[in-house]
Amino acid sequence: MNNPELPAYATGSPEGNALWRGQGAAPLVGFGATPQESFGVKMGFGKIVKVTEGGLAEELGLSAGDRILAVNDVTVRDLIEFSFMFADDEIDMLVEHEDGERELISFDKGYDEEIGAEFESAVDAIMPCKNHCVFCFVDMIAPNMRKSLSVKDDDFRLSFLYGNFITLTNMTDADYKRIEKYHLSPLYVSVQAINPEVRTKLLRTPRAANIIKDLERLENAGVSYHTQIVLCKGINDGEELERTIRELYERRPNVLSIAVVPVGVTKYRKDKFPLEQFDKDSAKKVIEDMEVWQEKFRNEFGETFLYLGDEFYITAEQEIPQEDYYDGYPQLENGIGLTRKFIRDFEKKLRDNRFHPSKFSYSKPYTIDVICGVSAGKFLKDLAKRAMGELKNLTVNVIPVTNGFFGERVNVSGLLTGKDILTALKNRPNESDGIIIPCAALRSGEEVFLDDYSLNELRAEFPNAKIEAVKNGGKFFKALQNFIKYKYIDNADAMRLNNAGYI
Repeated sequence: MNNPELPAYATGSPEGNALWRGQGAAPLVGFGATPQESFGVKMGFGKIVKVTEGGLAEELGLSAGDRILAVNDVTVRDLIEFSFMFADDEIDMLVEHEDGERELISFDKGYDEEIGAEFESAVDAIMPCKNHCVFCFVDMIAPNMRKSLSVKDDDFRLSFLYGNFITLTNMTDADYKRIEKYHLSPLYVSVQAINPEVRTKLLRTPRAANIIKDLERLENAGVSYHTQIVLCKGINDGEELERTIRELYERRPNVLSIAVVPVGVTKYRKDKFPLEQFDKDSAKKVIEDMEVWQEKFRNEFGETFLYLGDEFYITAEQEIPQEDYYDGYPQLENGIGLTRKFIRDFEKKLRDNRFHPSKFSYSKPYTIDVICGVSAGKFLKDLAKRAMGELKNLTVNVIPVTNGFFGERVNVSGLLTGKDILTALKNRPNESDGIIIPCAALRSGEEVFLDDYSLNELRAEFPNAKIEAVKNGGKFFKALQNFIKYKYIDNADAMRLNNAGYI
């Protein structure tokens, strides 16, 4: 189950880190869908919200508000079907214009020519999750939050398009046939446990026991898949985790990777099923146990293959693994390796500045406050110290914010709310010239926090300070290098919901 408005750490299946997924979209690039609308309460595929200047849609006379109903006599239900049908050279496209008039437009096009339009949604309607997982984060959100935050999906189409993790318990025969017909690979599967009894206990549905048969159906359809295990102490860890890893390893090459992420709990959880979060010692034990498997895999086929969520290392107060551990970050958007990649991107810009110094420098003392979740505080302070060593007249204060909204145990930047940030800023001993916030805390495509407090409201509270968001390590250094001119632009590809703000 996923909720696309919540960061990965905050979703029922993928308690990864503070971002939303965006993998698996490459085959459909060019047929954009507006991210926040794709997963809202109001759905429907085919409605155009933006036409690319000079593109095919503009040439055909299409405009925002028009809806594409069918292509070559096939009613298109989602972005996948549209892309498949639109690959033909000769197109008959049924369009309903904003005024209700319908028109059949016939035209020839190049095989790889794109429509040049962005759609309001990626699918006609979300396939809902019917499980009652003991760790479902959507069930742990605060009451009276906007309805779209309570949407749970278990939709294989969103798994392919955006890398959402699915449990396979809500799949139908027709779904598997579509996966095979359209060659939808890779997918992202929340396994949790191979043991049928343990998985049923976690997902609280009898269909969870069929995980082996479900994986076999994917494999028989020629599908490869990434896997995830939300680790719950005393339930699917220890010997059960060893069994799950061993049996997933035996399913290579269909299994592309395994991610193990710790369960997250907010103060709003009412479920009586006991869940215990990992502490320093138990996180350290998980790391040690997994290192045995990781060494085996690297020796056998040259990849780590099994990756731990960054929270394990942060909780255990251990150094984040180096770059080669992550093998190109196959599960980056599940929070696996976010910290290391952030540091890597920062260091690259730092080196560039040394060899090609910016013409800009602060002519007088300039102070920037950096807002972050508690988990990101240590490494951001280290990076800030390095930046101050390179940039004259710059002072950087990193402010880890305790999450009063969801609870102190929720410590990632992507779940900070606007009012918690406001409180932290008002409690500063001194004001600053600039304030940096994590873009992961904002809704994709909007300057609004999870509590519906807006970035403009925050700016109004501090009129003498410039407030901007930062997305990654490279942008973080660029912002520090010249915050006077820095401007955050939410230019995420509409096909990729990457909210990797900073852990």
